[in-house]
Formats: sequence, structure tokens, C-alpha cells
Amino acid sequence: MPVTSPELPKLLIVEDDPTLRKQLQWALMEHPLVFAEDRPTALAAARKEEPPVVILDLGLPPDPGGVSVGLDTLRAILAHKPTTKVIVSSGNSDRANALEAIRSGAYDFYPKPVDQDVLKVIIGRAWNSFQLEEEIIQLRNRMGTDNSFFGVVSASPAMQKACSLAERVASSNVSVVITGETGTGKDMMARAIHAASARADGPFIAINCAAIPQSLLESELFGHEKGAFTGAHAQVVGKVEQAHKGTLFLDEIGDMPLMLQAKLLRFLQDRMVERIGGRKPIPVDVRVLAATNQDLAQMMKDGTFREDLYFRLNEVAIAIPPLRERPGDAVLIATHLLSKAQATIGKAVKGFTREALECIEAYPWPGNVRELENRIKRAVVMSEQGYISIADLDLECAAPQCPQDNLPTLKQVREDAERELLTRTLALTGNNIQEASRLLGVSRPTLYALMKTLNFGKSAN
Repeated sequence: MPVTSPELPKLLIVEDDPTLRKQLQWALMEHPLVFAEDRPTALAAARKEEPPVVILDLGLPPDPGGVSVGLDTLRAILAHKPTTKVIVSSGNSDRANALEAIRSGAYDFYPKPVDQDVLKVIIGRAWNSFQLEEEIIQLRNRMGTDNSFFGVVSASPAMQKACSLAERVASSNVSVVITGETGTGKDMMARAIHAASARADGPFIAINCAAIPQSLLESELFGHEKGAFTGAHAQVVGKVEQAHKGTLFLDEIGDMPLMLQAKLLRFLQDRMVERIGGRKPIPVDVRVLAATNQDLAQMMKDGTFREDLYFRLNEVAIAIPPLRERPGDAVLIATHLLSKAQATIGKAVKGFTREALECIEAYPWPGNVRELENRIKRAVVMSEQGYISIADLDLECAAPQCPQDNLPTLKQVREDAERELLTRTLALTGNNIQEASRLLGVSRPTLYALMKTLNFGKSAN
């Protein structure tokens, strides 16, 4: 009886031809195998066994000469567990049917007659893709319960630290300066702080200090009275007043002119605004958040940002790390953005190819989350195969930049750590096994066994 490997996936083989079944059984004997001959037995096996990979012949009874039953079986299997990787069999004459199956959700197809090497490669790729998608789902589930902060998607320690700080300050009224490179999500973090605060039911008013001409920025912020200047045909309530009982978000605060910095400082001190052309101070209850991609401390030294305003705004600082310093976050954010893009664009996409996910994780993302979002939107529009590829993302990701296949296994990491610790301990004790075993907290037989496993020499005493 063939010995199966626990490292290989269980396969469900749906094939009504006994000769082909026998051939596949022989070719794939190392895998745990489950067989089905028709649609009912295939669906029963899929529900009971939940195999990660299915090999499906499209020509099933009662219509072995057609593909309708096979396609219905494919859709039913995927409806039960969408991450299942279904590989359909295809002869040269029914390649169009295989492509139709892929449009219906099949992972890939293999040609008839069976080429064992080709089929094993396809199965290996399908298994890798299944594992990666399952890992993403688990991470997203954890993120959705424990690691989320009002829509800020993250799992990396660096970003979790920023979210934890934001969550702690959200309940207070302290002013916060959010720093980070362009596109890291400073606006989203500000909105999350507002949503987590007692002011969540109040307005969230944002103004980009770099996007409005200096001549208009004061009026945008503080408003003006009718007739205050040429063209002021009506009274205008400024952003600060609009944010009453809510949150005012000053994006790109480093681009605010010095003259306006003085007026903003006066408001932060008095919590009163005076419209241009007005004579009556207006009290405003507002929480102020600011963001910048500039070095405000250096700007203070250069005389382009007021020191007193800096300390008024920067009661708490939250630094958002760039995406390249947030391992694992790029893939999580990509899957989140894919769902949003599909809803916005109105086009269904099944997911990413494994190569695309590896490239997303390895790419440095100089434009951060904003660049990633643009790439995902483009990919949804361009995708024609059901799964987004590297080409759809329009990324250049050479093999050396995609380290997924070169990642060490947990066993390798553990052995490397044990080898390093053992080397240091033996050097420290002068190769004295008794002293080394005491320092390591293991028995001498255990230490000898470890040395044998790691191929250490026998010079120790």
C-alpha cells in the first residue's frame, strides 16, 4: 500500500473513466486521495473532506460527452468553499470548455492525455495558492476582531503600535500631529481617531493646507462676512466653525503660511474665531488633528514653522510607518482594497495569483497605500483571467525581489537559532557539556542529542 506524505494536500479526483482513475491514482499515490465518479458523489466528498485541491473531469454522467454537469459541479464545489482549487481536465479539442471553466472559477486545467509532471506542477502551484489564501483569511479574521482600528487595516507590529497609540488618545481632546510619508494613510488615521472619540456623532471637517491658494486659505479656515472684500457677496462660515462639536483635520499643516499660523495659534489658545470682516468673536468647540509629511522640528529651526504652534498642535505625535516597513500589511491591504475596487468598478475578480501576492509583499511601494490602491484599481479594470496577475498590477518584480520561495522553514529557523545558541554556550563553557547543559536548562543526554542533530563535533567533554 503506498505511503502518503503529510506535507502533500488531500486530492479529490472526480473522474468517471475507471482507466483514467487508475492512472491518476498511480501518478498521485503520494497524496491522500478521495475519488468520485459523478456529481452527487463529488459534492458529498467535497462537503465531507473539504479537500484543498480537486481534479475534475468536465465530462460527467449523465452527460459524459458534454460539459454542463462538470461546470455545475465546479460551481457547486466553489460555492461550498471558495478557496478550493479546482483543476479541470481538458483535451486539445475542448480547450474552449477549459477556458469557460476558468471563467467560472477553476484554478487551472491539465491536458489529456495525462502528463504526470505537468499535473504535479499544477497541483503544487494550486496547493501553494490555497495555503496562502487561507493564511490571508486567518489574518483578516484576526484583524477584524483584535487588530483593526476603525477601518485602518494592519497586522504588522509597527502599525499596530501606531493604532494602539491612536486608540488611547481618541477618547481625549488632546491635539494630535500625525506624521508619515505621502500616501501612508494619515487621513484615514485621523478619521479613525474621530470615529473612536466621543465626538464621533459630530462633523469631521478636513482641509488640505497645501491645496488651497494662500489668498483663499484664511477665508476657508475662518470664514468671512458679506462685503469683507471684493467678491464677498455672502457670508461664509469657515471650516473651523463647521467643525463645531466635532473634529477639524488640518492636512499638510507644514504648508500653512506663517501669517495664518499666528491666527491658528490664537484660535487654539482662545477657542474663538473671528471671520474676515467680522467684529464678534465666535466660540467654537472643536478637537484639532493635523498631519504632515514634512519635518516640523527642522522647519522650526529654519524659521518656517512657529515653535509655539508646534507645541500647541503636537500634544501627542503619531508616526505612521511607510508600507515597506510593515511586513505583511501590503497583502492584507491589497485584499481589502480589492473588495472595495470590485464594488466601485462593478467587476468581479476572484483574487490574486500567488506570484502577484508575492510581488505585492516584496515591492517597496514608494507611494505607499495610495500607490497600492491605484494599482489595485488598475488591475481590476485590466484583469481578464479572473485572477489578478503581476502584469495586471503593472509592477516590475524580478524573482530575487520576491523572497517568498526563498523563505526559510520554521524548522530551518529553529535549527539556526539552536546552532547559534549552542555554539555560544559551548564557547562560553570551554566545551564543558555538564556546564553547558546547566546553562541551557536541559539534561546532558538531551544536549548530546541536539549536538548530534545539528552535526556538532565530538570535541566537547
